[in-house]
Amino acid sequence: MGNPAHPLPTPSTQAGREGLAALLARPARAVVALDFDGTLADIVPDPEQSRAHPRVVPALSALAPLVAAVAVITGRPADTAVRYGGFAGAPGLDHLVVLGHYGAERWDAATATVHAPAADPGVEAVRAELPAVLEEAGAGGAWIEEKGGRAVAVHTRRAADPQAAFDALRAPLAGLAARHGLIVEPGRLVLELRPPGMDKGVALEEYAKEAGAEAVLYAGDDLGDLAAYAAVEKLRAQGTPGLLVCSGTAVPELAECADLVLPGPEAVADLLGNLARQVGP
Repeated sequence: MGNPAHPLPTPSTQAGREGLAALLARPARAVVALDFDGTLADIVPDPEQSRAHPRVVPALSALAPLVAAVAVITGRPADTAVRYGGFAGAPGLDHLVVLGHYGAERWDAATATVHAPAADPGVEAVRAELPAVLEEAGAGGAWIEEKGGRAVAVHTRRAADPQAAFDALRAPLAGLAARHGLIVEPGRLVLELRPPGMDKGVALEEYAKEAGAEAVLYAGDDLGDLAAYAAVEKLRAQGTPGLLVCSGTAVPELAECADLVLPGPEAVADLLGNLARQVGP
């Protein structure tokens, strides 16, 4: 299945093997979609210090010109992912798209602009009430991440007992979100409050259709990526081959659904680079 000098891991499922084969056979009709944190960037205690693994941009720069499209789909604001990824102005990434806030925002490398909806009033209301809710829950060490006008996240990784703080906050944050018409998206020691109606699955399905995908690869690492996995499964059922990649095993619910499990962002970058070498001239 390609150049033995740059071997690719073998997916554990027949559907995954068919997805990889389709990508290798028709790269110019394939869409490669990727989560950011935990997939292209290592998870770090302070989300503001997150940066793409050093091998990611070179790998994407080599792969992007050979496939139909490359998209980064993230819960972060699109411009934040662009900065932390180092994507702007990178060679070969002229047509990269970053879909931020689960697809509510879009950054196109071709124009270097972000298209975003207006701030959600529910998010503004939640932001104002959050400090009191955290204090009442006794979640010492929990940290609020501002994500623009479309979401706000609470991280517990800095707490003395991160998992206990996470568990203690689930119910009060669910109640807070419901009062203001929002939903709670749980992740790896993070709870994000955001408007309903958009998720990574919707974003991926719409983008794959826009790009005319005849094969789709999606890589993620967290619970929010399950919706994108479901979108790939839907595309498979409609006759479009797909490959589901999981970065790491911290979220068993995702790893169990994947066709290919990799150790983390460094291995994801290596996969992207080897794909480029396999399909390149």
